[in-house]
Amino acid sequence: MLAEVIVDVPTMQTDQPFTYFVPAELQEVIEVGMRVEVPFGGADRHIQGFVTGLVDGIETAQLKSIIRVLDLAPVLNTELLQLADFMKEKTFAFKITCFQTMLPSVMKAEYQKNFVLKDPSHPVHTYFSEKETLDWQEVESLGLLNQFKKLRAENVVDVQYVVKNKNKVKTIRYVKSFVTSDNRSQIEETLKKTAKRQQQLVSLLAANPTQPLSFYKEHGITTAILNQGVDNGWLAFEEVEAYRDPYQHRTFEKTQSLALNPEQQQAVDAILSSEGQADVFLLEGITGSGKTEVYLQTIASLLAQGKTAMMLVPEIALTPQMVERFKSRFGEAVAVLHSGLSYGEKYDEWRKIERKEAQVVVGARSAVFAPLENIGVIIIDEEHEASYKQDEAPRYHARDLAIWRGNYHQCPVVLGSATPSLESRARAQKNVYRLLPLSHRANPHATLPSVQIVDLKEEFVQKNTSTFSRVLQEKITDRLAKNEQIVLLLNRRGYSSFVMCRDCGYVLPCPNCDISLTLHMDTKTMRCHYCGHEEAIPYRCPDCGGKKIRYYGTGTQKVEEELQALFPEARILRMDVDTTRRKGAHEKILQTFGEQKADILLGTQMIAKGLDFPNITLVGVLNADTALNLPDFRSSERTFQLLTQVSGRAGRAEKSGEVIIQTFNPEHHAIVLAQMQDYEHFYQKEMLMRHQSGYPPYYFTVKISCSHPEEQVVAKKMFQIAQQVKQTLSPQSILLGPIPSGVARVKNRYHYQLIIKYKKEPLLQGLLRDILEDSQKEQRKNLYVSIDNEPLNFI
Repeated sequence: MLAEVIVDVPTMQTDQPFTYFVPAELQEVIEVGMRVEVPFGGADRHIQGFVTGLVDGIETAQLKSIIRVLDLAPVLNTELLQLADFMKEKTFAFKITCFQTMLPSVMKAEYQKNFVLKDPSHPVHTYFSEKETLDWQEVESLGLLNQFKKLRAENVVDVQYVVKNKNKVKTIRYVKSFVTSDNRSQIEETLKKTAKRQQQLVSLLAANPTQPLSFYKEHGITTAILNQGVDNGWLAFEEVEAYRDPYQHRTFEKTQSLALNPEQQQAVDAILSSEGQADVFLLEGITGSGKTEVYLQTIASLLAQGKTAMMLVPEIALTPQMVERFKSRFGEAVAVLHSGLSYGEKYDEWRKIERKEAQVVVGARSAVFAPLENIGVIIIDEEHEASYKQDEAPRYHARDLAIWRGNYHQCPVVLGSATPSLESRARAQKNVYRLLPLSHRANPHATLPSVQIVDLKEEFVQKNTSTFSRVLQEKITDRLAKNEQIVLLLNRRGYSSFVMCRDCGYVLPCPNCDISLTLHMDTKTMRCHYCGHEEAIPYRCPDCGGKKIRYYGTGTQKVEEELQALFPEARILRMDVDTTRRKGAHEKILQTFGEQKADILLGTQMIAKGLDFPNITLVGVLNADTALNLPDFRSSERTFQLLTQVSGRAGRAEKSGEVIIQTFNPEHHAIVLAQMQDYEHFYQKEMLMRHQSGYPPYYFTVKISCSHPEEQVVAKKMFQIAQQVKQTLSPQSILLGPIPSGVARVKNRYHYQLIIKYKKEPLLQGLLRDILEDSQKEQRKNLYVSIDNEPLNFI
């Protein structure tokens, strides 16, 4: 038997199956979709591979044999193997990269280098003692590396590369009792009267046929006493597999289905009636319209039919409340997959799905690869979110893969949002997607909040230089007096945006990137948000030596200080990347706020979505212009979406809500229409502007990026690519660039980019493959080219 194997070497030359002979002892075990260890290159180099096919054949001299299988069952089923083919074409990625993206991190191979003794008579054998191999790092720590390299040249030792499996299964040690009511008295007769602990052990064993080791430790039984029990034949130890459950310390109160209003019921009925047709629905519902209840009741109906369901949320900030709702409704049937879990927890949640022990998957972008079978519905909540697109290879969009899986299972895909992306809304307009509108809030007592726009230019005229307008300060004071809660949004973390010398104008830059450093007061450092470089806060100008160093711009840390000074009695929580680094921090902050142990939640855009707390009656947007001023054609759309989403946090129950939006651009259509929560008018206006300027959804786009430590090299390569594109594509295509990227230098590499806008280009796919193939030859010169199909970030 022969196996077709995709090897763990991401290059153009190896992006194809290699044929290996399957030894007799593995022929009964091996299956398509398993991970295997194979020799590749030299016979001493072992790497991981994925079996993509098995064919009849016999061993020949040219074929190498598979060394071992790394799994007891396939880790990729037929569907995921086919999905990898689709991803490879769509994202211009290597198939091995697609496979690895589909699996938990612990299932990516780790490689270990060992020294193997070839001449046992050589004195070096003493280092090996009884061991067959010596770890490379062990040899290095003993200072013997040079000596061993010489011995390798003399053929005394050799180097072996082996695959180290990281996916460890957690086990709990149990004590299995052989003491019964029949033999207990007989055993007790043999014990001395002074052997109190042994008597206690026999008594516990008689009453407990199987208990974890911890049970005996709690009763004061030591390991030595238990070992005596093993020697006496009273008990045996056994390792029992256990899942690492991220929610083991949480209890979820069971919830019942809520009564649906007519629009919600219509949506549920439409989704359920499309089974077997693979329809894509756009559930466009205003904030608070009860989209989650539509999801829950749709899933409940499908679970009753023996189907499974997948629910994607945009990022970790949304998962705590979403997990709460799903676990409370479906209990143990729910598996959770997101970046906040440890590697072991992710692996165990993945195994629960793979073993069909979980029927509902809730997770972020990568949960789209969950090994569910018999899927009845795939839901993508907040479908407009940019976090559904992966920034590095393979640059997939979860929506595209969800629709592919929907077609495979012939099941509906539901895209939910209060502010759908223009691309999705345009598809609904053309009946490619089916539009399901929810125009009323689910709670009949809840109304949309009133929204007031404050012109910050006027505040400066009135000599108010505070971050908070006078009206916002009044509203905060009022809410604090009423014991109501407040959410404040500022989409900029850190303390100050930059540090500048008032004498010479010098701004402290990052040494590795073309960007200024941001001041962080909690760590008392200047930090780069691109490469992570940190340095001390300067108290003298590094350029002119002057002492007039001043902080400019406002970040969440600085606002927190200012807020505490203005409202000393207020209990403030800050939620941004810096305060949520630790595991479980998101959940802890939201839980504290939900229990009303804090009055004000201040944060970046991670607080704008999904929060559903009845006591929030005031939302303040401190500066609505942060995304508006970016040189990106989607900046208006992102601003409108963010303002609409954060406004929707207010007045979700009986208490009415108010929103204050502070801006320097009060007449901008994105801000004016967000004030009215008028998505339809925004959609019409923005589509007209996209049509006039030739941007998606009227054109398809591709971004080609190139990077190198020297600017001349990268610029020359990019202009060569641009020339190649012009010669191949039709004159109807539009080229933007080549130009330096928005931040031209990141981590000491210069970045250039080229955008292609097109409507129909049959030769484009082949051209892009050729460009990638050519660039592979130049990777040795540290020149990297990447392709992003339908990029969400143009700068």
